[in-house]
Amino acid sequence: MLLATRVLLLRHGLSTYNVQGRIQGRDDDSTLTAAGAAMARRTGEALDGIHLDAVLSSPLHRAAHTAALVCDARSGATPAIAHDDDLLEVDLEPWSGCSLQQVMERWPQEERIWRAHPEQFTLQRADGSSYQPICELHQQARRFWRRLCQRHQGKTVLVVAHNAILRCVVLAALGLGPERFARLRLNNCALSVLNVQEAGGNGAATVQVESFNSTVHLDPVVTGPQQGGRILLLRHGETDWNRQSRFQGQIDVPLNATGRQQAQQAAAFLRQTPMKRAYSSPMARPRETAELVLEHHAHVPLIPDQGLLEIGHGLWEGKLEEEIQARWPQLLATWKAAPHQVVMPGPGGETIQQVSQRAVAAMERIAQDLVDGDTALVVAHDAVNKVILCHLLGLSPAHIWSVKQGNGGVSVIDYPEGGSGAAIVYSLNLTGHLGGVLDETAAGAL
Repeated sequence: MLLATRVLLLRHGLSTYNVQGRIQGRDDDSTLTAAGAAMARRTGEALDGIHLDAVLSSPLHRAAHTAALVCDARSGATPAIAHDDDLLEVDLEPWSGCSLQQVMERWPQEERIWRAHPEQFTLQRADGSSYQPICELHQQARRFWRRLCQRHQGKTVLVVAHNAILRCVVLAALGLGPERFARLRLNNCALSVLNVQEAGGNGAATVQVESFNSTVHLDPVVTGPQQGGRILLLRHGETDWNRQSRFQGQIDVPLNATGRQQAQQAAAFLRQTPMKRAYSSPMARPRETAELVLEHHAHVPLIPDQGLLEIGHGLWEGKLEEEIQARWPQLLATWKAAPHQVVMPGPGGETIQQVSQRAVAAMERIAQDLVDGDTALVVAHDAVNKVILCHLLGLSPAHIWSVKQGNGGVSVIDYPEGGSGAAIVYSLNLTGHLGGVLDETAAGAL
């Protein structure tokens, strides 16, 4: 395998139009506020020590200024900033500069489509021509992503741009279409990390979302939802078998000292988050993690759910990867390349599709019980969390390697229309509370 490419995606800091509630689009009148500039500097400090091979930025002032402040806040040498027109924000020509209220009054039908189905949204330019902003932006993002991967293979690249274009870049990287646009959120100066593993020969590249929409470097607190309900999806802390890269599956391995510390750090991170209920896999490692988090949330019941059990690895459980390689070389190779084609050998062995069916069903049951303003904690395992997040992102269980889940990592799932409505992946695999903006937890075996 060739060296991995690491892409750090950063939305610009808080702007004047953000504060005023005005539509920005490609309008370049919006500038960073003092608070937005401070956010950019803090982000640069958080990125200090991470080697950057390239810095790419939208040419619009609010993004270019953010990129410059981030680079200035870092110690040592930083590459010159390259401005790229394929990072321009979505073109909303007739709406740019308008308040949301003005848009609702002048374009009521279009505004409803924009909120519900932005990929179907159509506008007319001043010359009378019609265009679909999000579909055009998605094509732009695909073009940018292909070029980035070709030119910066094996490098670490910082990309500074805007809310809509960065969401489309994530979708393009994962091979998802513009119809998933409304299922993602990006905050000002939020960091997202994508890892691209280029296979040698004719193999296809694998894109992994290490984290998405992390603002832990700005504010180490997760608040409650602004509207509807919220689920905090947490992976258990580290075990000795994680550290050894030994397959655990449904063998009941407890947390080690590092795992207990990670659970306590997650507990501190979530301390100010109001919770009504908590759910856990019945196994020791997620249960211990949940119990440590709930020490700060008196009277919140912890409910075990069999649907959240880790994948049954059958005869692989308790074995190191090299032991599995020696006995089942082809099956292990298939597991790494096409996990959906594997039935784990021996008694208790499951498919990833079976895990997805029961885990997604458990998540949907939990979501159904959410009421407005409600937050529930769900603590489970690597494979379980991955299949849940793949489902929410619009990926099949075949794509579990496209999502990273660090020990003690937190993902935030919002249900603005209630538990029976569409879910929004607000944040994915937040590990900043464990130290640093990159996920440094043990890779471990599933």
